[in-house]
Amino acid sequence: MLPFSGPSSRWASLLALVSLLCALFTPTVAVKHENFKTCAQSGFCTRNRAYADQVSSLGASFTSPYALDPKSVTFSKGQLTGTIVKTLPNGAEKIKLPLTITFLESGTARVTVDEEKRQKGDITLRHDSKARKERYNEAEKWAIVGGLAVSKGAAVSKEAKQGTTRVVYGPAGIFQAVIKHAPFGVEFVRDGEVQVDFNGKGLMNMEHWRPKIEKEPKEVKEGEEPVVEEAGMRSSEDESTWWDESFGGNTDSKPRGPESVAMDVTFPGYEHVFGIPEHTGPMSLKQTRGGESNYNDPYRLYNSDVFEYDMDSPMTLYGSIPFMQAHKKDSTVGVFWLNAAETWVDITKSKVSSNLLSLGIEGHTDTHTHWFSEGGLLDVFVFLGPTPKDVTSAYGELTGYTQLPQQFAIGYHQCRWNYVTDEDVRDVDRKFDKFKIPYDVIWLDIEYTDGKKYFTWDPHTFPDPLGMEKQLDAHDRKLVAIIDPHIKNEGGYPIVDELKSKDLAVHNKNGDIYEGWCWPGSSYWIDCFNPAALTWWKSLFRYDKFIGTARNVFIWNDMNEPSVFNGPETTMPKDNLHHGNWEHRDLHNLNGLTLVNATYNALLARDKSEEKAGGVRPFVLTRSFFSGSQRMGAMWTGDNQANWEHLAASIPMILSLGVSGFPFAGADVGGFFGNPSKELLTRWYQAGAFYPFFRGHAHIDTRRREPYLAGSPYTEIITQALRLRYSLLPAWYTAFHEASVNGSPIVRPNYFVHPTDERGFAIDDQLYLGSTGLLAKPVTAEGAESVDVYLGDHESYYDYFDFTVYTGKGKHNVPAKLDTIPLLMRGGHIIPRRERPRRSAGLMKWDPFTLVVVLGKDGNADGTLYLDDGASFDHEAGAYVHRRFVFDNDAVVLRSEDLATEGKKTKEYLRAMARVRVEKVVVVGAPATWKAVTQVEVNEEGDKSSGAKRMVGLSYHGAEGGKAAWAVVRDPGVGIGRGWSIAFA
Repeated sequence: MLPFSGPSSRWASLLALVSLLCALFTPTVAVKHENFKTCAQSGFCTRNRAYADQVSSLGASFTSPYALDPKSVTFSKGQLTGTIVKTLPNGAEKIKLPLTITFLESGTARVTVDEEKRQKGDITLRHDSKARKERYNEAEKWAIVGGLAVSKGAAVSKEAKQGTTRVVYGPAGIFQAVIKHAPFGVEFVRDGEVQVDFNGKGLMNMEHWRPKIEKEPKEVKEGEEPVVEEAGMRSSEDESTWWDESFGGNTDSKPRGPESVAMDVTFPGYEHVFGIPEHTGPMSLKQTRGGESNYNDPYRLYNSDVFEYDMDSPMTLYGSIPFMQAHKKDSTVGVFWLNAAETWVDITKSKVSSNLLSLGIEGHTDTHTHWFSEGGLLDVFVFLGPTPKDVTSAYGELTGYTQLPQQFAIGYHQCRWNYVTDEDVRDVDRKFDKFKIPYDVIWLDIEYTDGKKYFTWDPHTFPDPLGMEKQLDAHDRKLVAIIDPHIKNEGGYPIVDELKSKDLAVHNKNGDIYEGWCWPGSSYWIDCFNPAALTWWKSLFRYDKFIGTARNVFIWNDMNEPSVFNGPETTMPKDNLHHGNWEHRDLHNLNGLTLVNATYNALLARDKSEEKAGGVRPFVLTRSFFSGSQRMGAMWTGDNQANWEHLAASIPMILSLGVSGFPFAGADVGGFFGNPSKELLTRWYQAGAFYPFFRGHAHIDTRRREPYLAGSPYTEIITQALRLRYSLLPAWYTAFHEASVNGSPIVRPNYFVHPTDERGFAIDDQLYLGSTGLLAKPVTAEGAESVDVYLGDHESYYDYFDFTVYTGKGKHNVPAKLDTIPLLMRGGHIIPRRERPRRSAGLMKWDPFTLVVVLGKDGNADGTLYLDDGASFDHEAGAYVHRRFVFDNDAVVLRSEDLATEGKKTKEYLRAMARVRVEKVVVVGAPATWKAVTQVEVNEEGDKSSGAKRMVGLSYHGAEGGKAAWAVVRDPGVGIGRGWSIAFA
């Protein structure tokens, strides 16, 4: 939400006036650039860029000061250790940097570099600081949950050249790490080629600890360069931001002095790199050192409340995932820079000509990346693929796969700032039913509270929250209420009294409780790095503590970057202190994750009887995030604007998040700021139907825009989009399940589905839904009546609605009038759906299924369905259905095969699902030979007739006007959870 510091206690009485004003104007919005640093305003960013420029200018004469002491190298049980020595310019001092390279059973390699003096605490802090002396080494504690088993098969190769150590590792020993001693560097090799190169350009730079030498300024004569005296050396470095740094009226005290870490990572032969969200530019990341269509600043990762954000910018946003993939034809690799401090990433590319150009063999492009963080360890994981799925799976094994949410969470969410009374909520709920529009969740922003005090209800506007929740529950709907990390500093408020008395808040640099300004005014911030704070936070959500909440209430964590209205860059001072006396600078990007972690676990412990029964899966929405946040819920792209540019930008943003391990992502449908035209609102709902997280949201100053208010024909068209989403919930839920077990994106870009299609690597305005073969191209241009859809292969594609055929690799113009969503089905897939319109996802639980069999050019097709109770954790004990459907062209048979692993609750669940059946099979691309077929043969396992075959009718519809032939089998009478076959010949 937009930072807004005005009083709101009179909201109810001012509602009429606000509504009137909203109707008269649309807010003018623009990001406040002066509130956020550019690289030139960030000391360590400037220093590392200057270092890179110096290295580049010196060329071959430059020698990196970092060398691995060969005598220190040891290798044991999959781990190489040693000491990198940084030689200072005058040679008088050598800085020891402990190195560990760990080779994991998964085939991932991890390179970690620390600093001996800080590691041992052999330094002196300035300002009598209480901060820790070590480099921050606890990011792993929050971000990593598995995949750290050390390889038993990794071994040092005897074939290494002098001055190198070569380690063979990975599955069947197909990977190699070539560790160069002087200068230090690591080449990661697969298929005999270097795929990832560390420090190949010599930009490694670990700013070591040094005492500040207080000296009288030396007079500099005209024409002389200023010289800075440093302990034991002479340097021409600019130390103006080593010891303190000011921005926006705030001064950062930097008690440890300069401590940034940097490394260049090159991807030889890779032209495209993806990831490092959250930013608004294209999915294929741009170069950042200037030039036509390039950025001038690096990509910044520093979680910030950047409302009204720019389009096509490397500027930081609300969350950060320091994970990057590089892709070329038939090969994907990746790196994960595990560092929670402020981080910048420069990207440049170089064309490398081939010596064989005369033979028609082209050169290639190398992508060079330069990573630098303000502090912490140099800690990098390397993934060698070779497929996109291999890389995302390996990353997910480390940081956790996305949560398998309750099924309601992938339905439609209705939100605005704010629904102003409990009767307002009831009225919206009734009107959705009146207009027969499905939805699952209605949301409450901050105005439901009593004076911005969380865990309270305004007694005047929300006097009966339980009654409101009971009405929602009647149609299996949910309520989501906002709870932010800032706690109002007001006397007599029990929550803040406990926070202070138990010392559970973030402290300032002096060790006192930190006070800042947010929605409630004067506020304190819970320190979720503190185990005692987590225990306390968990207690606040219990039904007997958060009075007025029921089982169908879930939580939204906003403002958790953290957003501090009067803080530097609208966040917390970097020299604030968290639990363990870690500075905020060390762990800033983790802050949002820790709050969601606390809330997730709190929702698991709301009631003892629920806990005993195993509980239900929590739902938590977060704005701020880091690697690992995907384990606990969903995110959205923050405070966007109601314009076509923001609609268009949402697609690459969500795709980027998906390939970066956080696929449960969405954008505010309709745009948060401003009033969308009815055309824009309609197109946004059509796009939102293909966001994994699908929520309409709007600013307090905007006009009400619930779908039923749009008027004809817009309400009807929006309703069609919503019903499409609900009919495809089986496909969506199956895609979510796949993401939860192997890390695959829920919506996928072209390169992920077609990794050999070089022309399509940068395409980011269309998306595939999981493994279903559904390809959507949302309309994002005003007045458009058609779109160009790119097909990445020569398979046949069919219009989802009328079966028009599109064949041939490349662009195809697809009709897209206002009432049309461009949606194609790729041949060779089987898509499960439910076609009966319901009010919410929960009411579809016992509905029958339709299987759409889309035959490929070879006449075959397959697909999967995952199904469980959509709420509990019983699926972990086998209470689920997981089927594979296969159409075998040779046998002309459609079969249902079991993919499930039996558990203690399997039989009970299958008994409960016994009456859920397949009510229809639609075969798209049905062969002409079926014209004469009027019946098909059905055989179901466990049939009461002991497997006796039965005949069911088939209707055939011939091809015409560019549309494919199709056939329908109605009510084959087979159970969705059982094995069966349907023979078509």
